[in-house]
Amino acid sequence: MIAAYVIAVVFPAPGLWIRNVSFGELTLYQQKTNLSLLMVMLAMLMFNAGLGLQFSQLKNILRKKHVLLAGLAANVAIPISYIFGVTMLMQLWSDPVEAQYVLVGMALVAAMPIAGASTAWAQNANGNLALSLGLVFFSTVFSPIVTPASFNIFSEMASEEFERVLQGLAAYGSGAFLGLWVVLPSLLGIALRRTASENWLSGYMPYLKLVNSMVLLCLNYSNAAVSLPQAMVERDYDFLVIAMAVSAGLCLTLFTAGHGLSRLFRLDQTERVSLMFGLGMNNNGTGLVLASLALSAYPNVMVPVIFYNLVQHIMAGIVNEGMNRKTVRLNQSG
Repeated sequence: MIAAYVIAVVFPAPGLWIRNVSFGELTLYQQKTNLSLLMVMLAMLMFNAGLGLQFSQLKNILRKKHVLLAGLAANVAIPISYIFGVTMLMQLWSDPVEAQYVLVGMALVAAMPIAGASTAWAQNANGNLALSLGLVFFSTVFSPIVTPASFNIFSEMASEEFERVLQGLAAYGSGAFLGLWVVLPSLLGIALRRTASENWLSGYMPYLKLVNSMVLLCLNYSNAAVSLPQAMVERDYDFLVIAMAVSAGLCLTLFTAGHGLSRLFRLDQTERVSLMFGLGMNNNGTGLVLASLALSAYPNVMVPVIFYNLVQHIMAGIVNEGMNRKTVRLNQSG
């Protein structure tokens, strides 16, 4: 992913081309939607995420509904509180427009559903897969309601111009967009998972992971090609540093909140792992596509989003390594 960002700075032209590829228009509820390559890639990500969900395991989470509800509520409430605090502090920043870029970028991260990749990380770290699946599934299904509401809340924190930008995102990211490109592909993936044979799925899964990785890299590269070259040409290093710091701070806050909630509910290590990955990892593929479609006039808004996507996987790797080492120590002592 770091290499994708470097390539975007040096060779941005292919990334800009990806953003302009279109397959025509689709009319839905008397509204025309451009069938762009970005939309198709988002649908692929969500279809593969649904295909990777073992829906039959979701019934196991009903034994601890309070944990699932607390995780879903924290995934919304904690980013709102964090970004409100950052907005207050950023009033001291020398460039108020840059402060608004950071606010809108972090709003894009916070308003997105939980990333399907969190289930893979949870599985690798021997987490509770039922809890992880539940967090991803319900945050995705409720995203047509939660995402616009979150944007409207964040719009109250923004200046007049960017208040309109966030309200526009709330309208653009309403039920039609998220329902068609996020929820529907996810449900189709789940439906195929329930009907396909396990032998076919086991053979397909390695390719699914490869396709997901390539699509996510393309999305990050394409969006970085818009924002990073401009920031580098303008030598706007202070903006890059503050965007990275705020992104890393939110990610660390959410992973820490997952750990804190697990202690509050006295969860075991498997549930703690799933809660940490669920809170800390957001579906930034959706955020990047939404930014590409609705915020083309504000390319710097994408900088915090692409940084968060990098940081969340680094943080996930650190947590995964720590949990694996803890498991090894427990096995050795036992």
